[in-house]
This record gives sequence, C-alpha cells and structure tokens, in this order.
Amino acid sequence: MATDITSTIKLHSGFEIPRLGFGIDSAAIYKNEAGCGNAIRASQIPREQIFFTSKVINISYGGAKAQIDESLALSKLDYIDLMLLHQPRGGSENRKGAWLAVRSPPALFQSSFISPLTNHRSAIQLVEAVEAGKIRSIGVSNYGVHHLNELEAYISTLEKERGKGRGGIISINQVELHPWLARKDIVDWCTARGIFLEAYCPLVRGARFNEPNLQKLAEKYGKTPAQVLIRWSLDKGFIPLPKSVTPGRIVDNADVFGFSLTGDEVRALETDEYSPVAWDPTVTGLDE
Repeated sequence: MATDITSTIKLHSGFEIPRLGFGIDSAAIYKNEAGCGNAIRASQIPREQIFFTSKVINISYGGAKAQIDESLALSKLDYIDLMLLHQPRGGSENRKGAWLAVRSPPALFQSSFISPLTNHRSAIQLVEAVEAGKIRSIGVSNYGVHHLNELEAYISTLEKERGKGRGGIISINQVELHPWLARKDIVDWCTARGIFLEAYCPLVRGARFNEPNLQKLAEKYGKTPAQVLIRWSLDKGFIPLPKSVTPGRIVDNADVFGFSLTGDEVRALETDEYSPVAWDPTVTGLDE
C-alpha cells in the first residue's frame, strides 16, 4: 500500500524502489544521463536517497557491456540503481547476450553490498556489472509475454549450467500501462512471478482527461484527472512514472497519497481497449 511519497517496494534483487517515480525519465537513447547526474549532485540530496534508473538500447552482449560503462561515465555516478534492457528488438541471440552482459553471477560479490534506501543486506545473486558495484538491480522494458517466456527459459538454462540463482533476476518490466492499455496478459505473467511493473505514459499524455468515468472520479475526490490516473496505477500495484518537466505538475503528480480508489472504481475505470499512445515493441516477434 502506497501511503506517502516515501513509500517503497522491495524488489527481487533485495533492494527497494520508490512506489512513485516522477519528473525525469532516463535512458541512453534520450541522451540525458549526464544531465541527470548533474542534477543529482546539484540537489545536494545524499546519493543513497535517490533511485536512478537508465536503460540499455544496444541489445547485444558487447553493446550492453559498453553502454553500462558509458552510462556511468556520462552520469558520473558510482552505481546505477536499476538498469533495464530498453526494448526486445534485435533478435533472440542478441536479447540473450544483452541479458548475459548484465546478469552473470557475482564471483566478486561482497556480502556487505548495502541497499541505498534501507541498508538491507542483499544475499541474492545479482549481475556482472554488480560484481564491480556498477548496477544494483536489473530488468526489462517493453517485453511482451513471448519475450518474457524466452528470457525465463534462458535464465533457467543458465541456472542449470551455473547453479540456482545464477541466471539473473528480473526485478522490473517497464511498459506503457493505463486504463486504455491494461495489458492483462503481461500484468498477470509478471504478478505471478513477483516482478513489478513500471507504468510509463500513465497519464495517457493527457489524451483521455475528458473521459466521463475519469471526470466523475476527479470530481468525487476533488483531484485532477492526472492525479486520479496516477492513483489508479498505484492501486493496481504498478509503479507509475508520470513524466513532466514542469515543477508545479511534478508537485501535483506527487500529491496522490491522501486518497485511494475503491476496487469497483479501479475496475470501472479500466477498459478493454488496446490504445497505446507511445511506441509498442511488446508486439515485436522473437526473430525481429
């Protein structure tokens, strides 16, 4: 239950992630990692109180390894809290290679590796990059069920070769999620395995703010349509990522902890539509 802005969730990796992400979305392809690192330092907020995520766009073994180092160099951070494979395109072998680059069991792993948010000591096998303290948790983005099945099978194969827990840990799948793109198949797959879903475009880029059901709930709770949509995402158990560069809207997007939707309201707001407002690599074929 997300009770306030400090609420967190413990990932499979043993580390914790905030229940609400807001303000900036970081990835190598966005070319904003240096700016994010500068902002973190300028904020004077202790690094351990900030959860920084980036994404690998070069889906191959060599591409992923090189990009992790580049992301760290650009951001000038000592570690990345969460690194995601940005999308599943590139073919099966390249997807597996990219995962291998970020997942291998930590032969140099130190039992004293401490969570940035809770001082929780993680005893779980993490990733190749974590061996050197580069990354703390990993996951994927825009993976459909067929991609997830492939990755799960590959992890199982690695564990048979190298030992249980040594195939890597999927902590997150980040996909577009909102009432007009509820993705029940992906949500059910991840939920059954304790993998958390980060919801990007949770505000549908404002395209649905005038929907009658949404307007009705906004009026009932004295909130904006955007705040109701973020609350819907939280009440579904997702980690919403409302993107904004406007300080006032960032503040409003964080003001969603004084109310919650009923179960009936959550279900009533959800539709059977499949209406993405961003790209949709989840439908990419395994050989694409």
